[in-house]
Amino acid sequence: MLELFSNLFGTLEAKRPVAIVDIGSNSVRLVIYDGLGRAPTPIFNEKSLCAIGHGVATTGRLSGPGVEKAIAALRRFKTLIAIMDVEDLHVIATAAARDAANGPDFVAAASEAIGAPVTLLSGKREAELSALGVLSGFHDTDGVVADLGGGSLELIDVKGTRIGKGISLPLGGLSLMDASDQSAKAAVKITREALGKAKILDHLGGRTLYAVGGTWRALARLHMRQRNYFMSIMHGYTIPARDAADFVGLVERVINADTLIAVEAIAPARRPLLAYGAIVLDEILRRAQPKEITISAAGVREGLLFEKLDRAERRQDPLLVAAREINQMNARSPNHAEDLCEWTDEFMKSTHFDESVEEQRLRHAACLLADANWRAHPDYRSDHGLNIVANTAFMGIDHAGRSFLALTASYRYLGLDQDVHPRMRTLVSSRLLDRARLLAGAMRVAYLVSAAMADVLPRTPMVCVKNKLVLTLPNDLADLTSDRLTNRLKQLGRLIGREPAVVVAG
Repeated sequence: MLELFSNLFGTLEAKRPVAIVDIGSNSVRLVIYDGLGRAPTPIFNEKSLCAIGHGVATTGRLSGPGVEKAIAALRRFKTLIAIMDVEDLHVIATAAARDAANGPDFVAAASEAIGAPVTLLSGKREAELSALGVLSGFHDTDGVVADLGGGSLELIDVKGTRIGKGISLPLGGLSLMDASDQSAKAAVKITREALGKAKILDHLGGRTLYAVGGTWRALARLHMRQRNYFMSIMHGYTIPARDAADFVGLVERVINADTLIAVEAIAPARRPLLAYGAIVLDEILRRAQPKEITISAAGVREGLLFEKLDRAERRQDPLLVAAREINQMNARSPNHAEDLCEWTDEFMKSTHFDESVEEQRLRHAACLLADANWRAHPDYRSDHGLNIVANTAFMGIDHAGRSFLALTASYRYLGLDQDVHPRMRTLVSSRLLDRARLLAGAMRVAYLVSAAMADVLPRTPMVCVKNKLVLTLPNDLADLTSDRLTNRLKQLGRLIGREPAVVVAG
């Protein structure tokens, strides 16, 4: 009980916030993170759509009104950074500022406005940071990162923890709009010629295109709304290539983006760029034939943070790091979650069911999050638990994985035979759905035995022995035996084809 009371309002080790100001061709954004780490959480996020890159492709100069708006935004960001007492600040600028004749003057003015030096990224450096951002946000990568900004498109190959050599092309939404004189036919020709020379796309066939950037996210959000997709998280949203080709073809045909279904979900200032983003994506699909497009919410900014971690921190699993932090802050007895991971390890091993590395990490994440919602009213713990796992800004997980975590939480509270979340079940395979019920059934036993307290589960193993599902209780816990416990063992036993048994050992 001492651990319970000491952790009711537990906090993590104090971290110092870090801020990144990203001066792009279309937007100027401030993101403040809770600190450096494998799973940094944004605690403040604001942007201003300034379009400083509008006209650079034709005039060679940054937009005057855009520059004025950007400088005003940077002054505002400086005040916000001071209010939040942020000492670790990084300011970066990308395509428009590096390509414009008046770029150096703007960088100097921007530095004065924000009160910090501005690092002007080369196209190659921008691609490298985008790739690192994707590595930070996905557990296992295999494909090409495509970072589409207002001024440029960066492409770079990623596989596992390795990144290739990046390239930068003048195919950003604003640049393409200006260079084509707002002609869709001309934009297609420009894009096709540029991508035709991009040898990096020769190796994308059958792999994943990781889409980074606001225009890609806007297109994906529109795709979600048109499908009436029930999950709002952008990171990890995946569109099969054939579906993406049909969708971007529709967007390309619509001259006025305001006529698209659900376009109200897109900021008005970004709508004119949708057709140009669709043209670029369509040409990549034609040129390279990837298997799918996956949206990454992590890009240059997250790559910059990831680069600052040491090698050991980079190797950590971002999903499990975030889950442990949530467990530490919210669970009644945080060490119980670690016990639950090991307890279910032994249980799964004893079943002799095949379990992949990905399935194991999802199981561990579910165990770490299992008590994060205990403060909710008992009638609403299922809904609260689902909200935590379905909508928290986790990295290193796709939408099927989120659905697994949410379904596990729901089955745990509502029962294994309930018809829970039919739409969410469509995102998981039959196998993963079965594993969610199996894990939830084990949790229903574990929490009855341990009362969510640490150091109990190691003394009460539950394993399969031949055709039996055996829960062993030591003598001093023998009185935990009850009809309710037996019924939960029976439910779990039916799922795995074993007869339940409770054994009291001296």
